[in-house]
Amino acid sequence: MAPRRPVEKLSRRAGVELGLKGTRQVAGKSGRIRRPYPPGQQGRGGQQGRRRKRDSDYLLQLREKQKVQWFYGVAAGQLARYFDASRRRPEATGEELLRQLEQRLDNVVYRLGFAGTRAQARQFVSHGHVLVSGKRVNRSSYEVRPGETISIKPESAIEPLVRDAISLGFRVPQWLAADRQALTGKVAHRPQRSEIDVPADEKRVVEFFAKY
Repeated sequence: MAPRRPVEKLSRRAGVELGLKGTRQVAGKSGRIRRPYPPGQQGRGGQQGRRRKRDSDYLLQLREKQKVQWFYGVAAGQLARYFDASRRRPEATGEELLRQLEQRLDNVVYRLGFAGTRAQARQFVSHGHVLVSGKRVNRSSYEVRPGETISIKPESAIEPLVRDAISLGFRVPQWLAADRQALTGKVAHRPQRSEIDVPADEKRVVEFFAKY
């Protein structure tokens, strides 16, 4: 589920670019770039004259959890379920958590460069414009597996929007292969941690769920 609050404030609050406004981010006009301080009264100058308290472990862990949640546009309950599934697998829990989030269909569409943001990718999927191995899939959380192909439905009304997104020039990660002319892509292999550019510390996310 996409965040319901002004999305650029989430990047400012997190202190990192979350990729929530594709065109503005590429143009260097995102809210975090223009106003590189937290929103609200505690933002610019809000702490002047006060001694800053040391952040608790809980707060540090919560912040990292929120970064992952906002970055992928999932609800808190969804992220908790991904964590539960990840810790039952033999791989390192934090890395497996990120792999599962990366393999969401909406994220794959975004990573292929077919959408300017993950929110736009979710719209494309939910409206039936995306095919997985030739079959329409309208569930954003669908886990795309190695070998499966992703394509934009032929003669889809969203093709101009997809072409606009491609023009932003987002880099396609190595675990995916994209044919941007044909508007198709393929999952080559499950992503490795080094191929995932999420601006968060997954170890603190694991600590958060393990304790709370």
